Amino acid sequence: QVQLVESGGGLVQAGGSLRLSCAASGRTFSSYVMGWFRQAPGEERKFVAAIVWSSGTTYYADYVRGRFTISRDNAKNTVYLQMNSLKPEDTAVYYCAARYGGNWLEHAYWGQGTQVTVSS
Repeated sequence: QVQLVESGGGLVQAGGSLRLSCAASGRTFSSYVMGWFRQAPGEERKFVAAIVWSSGTTYYADYVRGRFTISRDNAKNTVYLQMNSLKPEDTAVYYCAARYGGNWLEHAYWGQGTQVTVSS
């Protein structure tokens, strides 16, 4: 049974930093793409960043590129999202996902989310 457990969210002032963690278990994730998404109140869930577990290739949404960094620790089976220069508009619930197939909607496991609140 795949489990993704996010942690590291919290309240931070604008300009500050947070590091989110996603502890993955229940599978060997070497063939997966791991991603972070976020959902603000009243909005749809949006892609933030992804990393191909096997190669380390990364992808970012334009609105976080240069501020956020996704990484993984093979030994700990954990994916991280380092978030710097945070803005109030980054406030959202952040979700970790593990994609095993063609798309995130139908072929992925999801965590429960962690709240990030950025105050101005």
